[in-house]
Amino acid sequence: MLTELHIQNFAIIDKLDLRFGSGLIILTGETGAGKSIILDAVMMLIGGKADTTFVRTDADAALVEGVFQLKGPEREAAHEILNREELMDDPDYVVLSREVRREGRSVARVNGRTVNVSLLKELGAALVDIHGQAEHLSLLDSRAHLGLLDRYAEVAKPLSDYRQTYHALLNLRHELNELRKAQADSDRRVEFLTYQAEEIEAARLKPGEDEELRKERDRLANAESLAQNAQEALAILDEGSPEMPAASDLVGQAAQALAALAKIDSAQNELANQAEVLLDTVSEIVHSLRDYLEEIEFNPKRLEEVEERLDLIHSLTRKYGGSIPAVIAFGQESRKQLETITGAAERIEELEMEEARLLEKLAKQGGLLSGKRKSAAEAMSKGIEAELNDLRMSAAKFRVDFQTKPDANGVPIENGNRIAFDHNGYDKVEFLIAPNPGEGLKPLVKIASGGETSRLMLGLKNVLARADEVPSLIFDEIDQGIGGRVGMVVGQKLWNLSRTHQVFCVTHLPQLAVFGDEHYQVQKLVQGNRTSTRVERLDGDPRLLELSQMLGEVGEGTLRSAHELLQVARGMIKGK
Repeated sequence: MLTELHIQNFAIIDKLDLRFGSGLIILTGETGAGKSIILDAVMMLIGGKADTTFVRTDADAALVEGVFQLKGPEREAAHEILNREELMDDPDYVVLSREVRREGRSVARVNGRTVNVSLLKELGAALVDIHGQAEHLSLLDSRAHLGLLDRYAEVAKPLSDYRQTYHALLNLRHELNELRKAQADSDRRVEFLTYQAEEIEAARLKPGEDEELRKERDRLANAESLAQNAQEALAILDEGSPEMPAASDLVGQAAQALAALAKIDSAQNELANQAEVLLDTVSEIVHSLRDYLEEIEFNPKRLEEVEERLDLIHSLTRKYGGSIPAVIAFGQESRKQLETITGAAERIEELEMEEARLLEKLAKQGGLLSGKRKSAAEAMSKGIEAELNDLRMSAAKFRVDFQTKPDANGVPIENGNRIAFDHNGYDKVEFLIAPNPGEGLKPLVKIASGGETSRLMLGLKNVLARADEVPSLIFDEIDQGIGGRVGMVVGQKLWNLSRTHQVFCVTHLPQLAVFGDEHYQVQKLVQGNRTSTRVERLDGDPRLLELSQMLGEVGEGTLRSAHELLQVARGMIKGK
């Protein structure tokens, strides 16, 4: 609800700081005092038109700020918007502000951060309904009617069951569409995937073989140099020449000499042992070189095979991945997709049978939902017509219009046809009204404006009180065209409504004003050739005086009448 309203340099308002409680809040005052200007400020605050004519003379900008406490059904809706836009500060309050500057620029803010006006309007719609200003009437938005009817009908459980089936159908249809697309493209896709899988599988790749092949290629390509170097080393180590004995012979001779030395001087045993080790090492090198020479082959054909294999591996890794494991994985995935496509026809048949079953289930759940809605709609219509009768609109008729739309892919109904559906069911709902005798039923958005509209909305709001989640309601011109007796009825209904909502009402009728939980007097003052608006909360004698002035010239009779009206209002409230 609206707990604080701050207005500065707005039209004839210099500065206003108001704090409001819950219940019914009455604003009274002479014509032109500024009551409608306050409503204009609130309307601008929640996303309405920001006109430069609102800027007070000699001021640079007009500013309106409102503090809203979030404690009812609106809390969830407001939190969803604030979290989505990352604007959440205090979970229990939200601050809206709007500034319009003389040069024409307007700035909207939520919790001190600048936002676009559409967001301000979205948030404002969850917080305030201004009755008398059609652009802010939530009940005139036919898209909101089904939600109001559902809350009135208390169909949360069947609606939840229906939505569970609906989302299961959506998921199934998504899979079905994907399979159908795959099947439609299957011939070309199968040929392509088969080629990929078979090309990779035919290569019989092994992880790491490319590295081994590169080593083998290097040996084959350099076989002559390798053999020459090995033979040269072997000749030096084991064969020798007429001029130079073999290294193994020389090392052997050295080993024998050191062994003899060690027999005489045992301290040199370690040297003798090292010489023996060296001799063994040379012998091992000679043995390994001979084996290596036998392995070296001059095989151009094998070299060509290795080069071709490496070329194949390079081609496959370039097409299917940067490594042999990646290529193998690609081939496995291609084979998996082939199996999926091959089994798609069977899966499609299974899903189509399940789709038909879910559609039948939705039809039954939707029918149950629709039946509850229609029963509730009848009760709602009777309740609203009774409310309107109390408000001197006895000839007014109210109906909830139910429509369905044919759809070949929709849920089946009794006559074999199919109708469209969404997450709310298959009913398209709109509230219709015929305010006067002889007029046909029309959408709410096309009804007359002014006091008739406000009274109609009051009747609707009273019946839909438990279903309406907008916490703050403002009624303007609701007393237009009605007298004192009906004014008492309207006041009582506003008071009743204010038990579940915060209700503001601008009125000239004392019979209505006496029901207020808070009563504010709006006055226009002229000081120093400047006009300004002052708002004062009235209690006790000042309130009685204001009610007396609303009845006529203040005197003993009007004061007594005002007092009697207050007593009657209290009696009617206690009677509730």
